[in-house]
Amino acid sequence: MIGALLMLALSPAAASDEKPIHCGNCAGWNAPHAPFKLHGNSYYVGTEGLSAVLITTPKGHFLIDGGLPQSAKAIAANVNALGFDIKDVKWLLSSHAHFDHAGGLAALQRMSGAPVLAAAKSAEALRSGRASPEDPQYAPDNTMPFPVIGNVQSVKDRQQITLADVHVTAHDTPGHAPGGNSWSWHSCDSGHCLTIVYADSLTAVSEPDYRFSDHPDYLTAFRQSIDKIRVLDCDILVSAHPEFSNLFERTKTHSLIDATNCRKYADAAEERLDRRLKQERSK
Repeated sequence: MIGALLMLALSPAAASDEKPIHCGNCAGWNAPHAPFKLHGNSYYVGTEGLSAVLITTPKGHFLIDGGLPQSAKAIAANVNALGFDIKDVKWLLSSHAHFDHAGGLAALQRMSGAPVLAAAKSAEALRSGRASPEDPQYAPDNTMPFPVIGNVQSVKDRQQITLADVHVTAHDTPGHAPGGNSWSWHSCDSGHCLTIVYADSLTAVSEPDYRFSDHPDYLTAFRQSIDKIRVLDCDILVSAHPEFSNLFERTKTHSLIDATNCRKYADAAEERLDRRLKQERSK
């Protein structure tokens, strides 16, 4: 989630694709967090406030999201701490083209050599290094820039990407941003197989002058995304910002596995969107 009043600035003191982005939430988002196993071959490798997930296979690995540009080293270090090598990542998967989730992808691509996969709208934005003009958070004087990504391929809704016997499915979930993607896969541990969902952000955040109610087609797509997440097979949920799925709290209380979490996540998103529309009508 990116607040409408965030002031962004690129530090002049770091190298290219890892040059820090500074914002009101960035330091907290980028605080370190120890990596941990979700289930089977799937691991949380993100920071305190920005999720990233590693899915390992004998033929290479998937890595979902890259956090901020300054998050890339921490994510790579978390991968290494688990006994894996960032150079063995074969696919980088993107949730949406905002600086706090896509910012580290260019550096991670450089480290791994892996192409980035994203929905078509996000792929365009990732290649340009700035949010799409269709984005509710876009403004001519605040395009939310991030490092340009060279090798980006687009994926379609329900398309599967396969490494070894692991199949990761893309789910178009636009709304928080155009081209939003969620991802799902099966992960097994000693014959116990679960479905894990990496859910894109579903918060109705925008620039001050944007009204979702003035964009009926976009609003319809947003509601469809919420409905799609609600009915996904979902034993373990990881949201793009871990706080929105209470990921760390569920881990501490040994309640990580809960087949109702995607429904709860979607219900909460729908309530927030309805509140936002009510506020728009009152103005």
